[in-house]
Amino acid sequence: MPGWPTLRRRAARHGLPGQFGPSLRRKLGAGAAVAAFCATGLAGMLMARSYSDFATARQNLYDIAGYRELLDAANVLSAERGPANSVMGEGLSPDSPARERLNRFRARSDAALARLTDPPPAPFWLHAHPVPPLMIDRVRERLTRARAEIDRLSALPLPQRQLEDIQHAIEGMFEVVDTLQPAISWQVKKLSSCNAGLAAPAITGRMLGDLREYGGRIASNIIAPIAARQSLPLGTLVDFNRTRGRLLELWQLTGAAYSLYGDAPALREAYADADRRFFGQGLQMVDSLVAQGRVGGHYSMTPTELTNRYVPTLEPLERLRKTFLDDVIRHFDASRDSALRVLLAAGGAAALILAVLAQLMLFAQRSLFRPLLAARDEVIALAEERAPPAFAAMPENARQAGELRRLFDALDILRRKLRERATMTEELEHQARTDGLTGLLNRRALELMAGHLRDAPTTMLNASYAGFGQIDDADDLFADEANAQRVRESVCLILMDLDHFKRINDRFGHPAGDAVLRDIADLIRSHVSAPDVPARFGGEEFAILMPATHGARALALAETLRLTIAAHTIRLSGGARLEVTASFGVAMGPRGQRHWDALFAAADAALYQAKSDGRNCVRHAPGMSGEGTSGKMPAAAAT
Repeated sequence: MPGWPTLRRRAARHGLPGQFGPSLRRKLGAGAAVAAFCATGLAGMLMARSYSDFATARQNLYDIAGYRELLDAANVLSAERGPANSVMGEGLSPDSPARERLNRFRARSDAALARLTDPPPAPFWLHAHPVPPLMIDRVRERLTRARAEIDRLSALPLPQRQLEDIQHAIEGMFEVVDTLQPAISWQVKKLSSCNAGLAAPAITGRMLGDLREYGGRIASNIIAPIAARQSLPLGTLVDFNRTRGRLLELWQLTGAAYSLYGDAPALREAYADADRRFFGQGLQMVDSLVAQGRVGGHYSMTPTELTNRYVPTLEPLERLRKTFLDDVIRHFDASRDSALRVLLAAGGAAALILAVLAQLMLFAQRSLFRPLLAARDEVIALAEERAPPAFAAMPENARQAGELRRLFDALDILRRKLRERATMTEELEHQARTDGLTGLLNRRALELMAGHLRDAPTTMLNASYAGFGQIDDADDLFADEANAQRVRESVCLILMDLDHFKRINDRFGHPAGDAVLRDIADLIRSHVSAPDVPARFGGEEFAILMPATHGARALALAETLRLTIAAHTIRLSGGARLEVTASFGVAMGPRGQRHWDALFAAADAALYQAKSDGRNCVRHAPGMSGEGTSGKMPAAAAT
């Protein structure tokens, strides 16, 4: 049979290409690359536009939320005037409800300014527009001066407070909000320059905030004459009329605020409520007081009464601003979600196109070119007088399926063996840490937990509370952070020894003694709860390790157990009944393995003292004298 070189020469003589395999692969690769490039370009253009819309909507939502923080700060500063007016209008009373309310409002104002001074960092791929710190510093400085003037006046007896001084203090609080206005204007300008779509909600939100500000000012304008019980000066009347006109103008301008983003029933309801309660009731109340002040200094309300009755009518204005901003944020939130859906759809479409293209290339490779190459290998094998490869006509995915199936079968077997090993290890650890007779922890486990009470394995804790439910997480025992801090510092150890236990074994036998130990263990378990840890320390001796949340609790628990054991009757299998007593030693000390010996020695010494004092009593180490007497329980406990 002619060799491969001969066949190649004959093919060349007849004009047949000898290297058609690699040539076809190169052409296929080039065609696939061109198709992938075109598809990727189209997908990239679509994705870029969609991502731009999503990023803009996300930035708008972040910007309007930050702007809301600034408007909220202005509202909080404005609201501080109400309790300040009440304090200036009442007598000397540093602990009055008005003073306490003023302190709460001042804390709110300080927190709002602190958030503006130190805002959280912007999320990834978003840029922030923080207010220049100098602007906030000016507001804080002006607020400090205004508060000092209010405190100075409120410290004077009521007859010594002059009308001019009260008016000056009120105007000082006006200036605080006025000092913040440049920051609001700066923020509005920034938002409008970044996105023209933010200009309308930003300006409308500011006007709604001004409604609350001027609504508060119109009452503050007449607080000073009311506090001084004088008729309204001409300047006060001028300021009142100017503020009233500004209020009505703002109300007319914001009348269509609810139509910015379509129908908004909640906003319409808030608008109607503000019209009814503030402009119908609150403004009428102030007009009535102004009419009284025109003819004399006899007013139907004190400053505190005016504040208490007038401030609730301002709440609809605050709710109107809040509802409007909520509606704006919902609008931008919906825009962001819509842009995200479009982005995901574009990404999915692009991925689908590329996946279909890749699948077509793979299909052509498997269904066309691989059989041709396999036939080529068979022809070459025939020309070289050798058998064709056994895998030539077998698809690669078919060959791999069985291997992967066997691989995952082997992994399943390995995983099952690891689970069995973990179960066996857990059982061995449980047996090593648990007393087989009582089901409590043994001495070795207790000594381990003495140094690592908070970090103790959950299996050890469950061993101590068998029959009382499972503990899913050791941290659940220390949900209270203050309690966890005390646990990290010290622990209490209660040592308990059954009195004359040897007589029980000698008289009734060891099975009866075992029954007594199990019964006592059940009593202990029923009187302790997490995070207290009971254990059998050895023989007839038991121990309870507990966090030192309070030394008196350990003494009380020991006394409770002593009384319970003394009153408990143990029924043996033969019908006999036993009554036993126990002696207790209690000590408290630092947690940790290096302090364990000292803690145990102190508790053991207290237990020895209890034995020496006649048994059936509780004694504690001298270091716990703060909770009891010098090493002894009260007379009722020392029996």
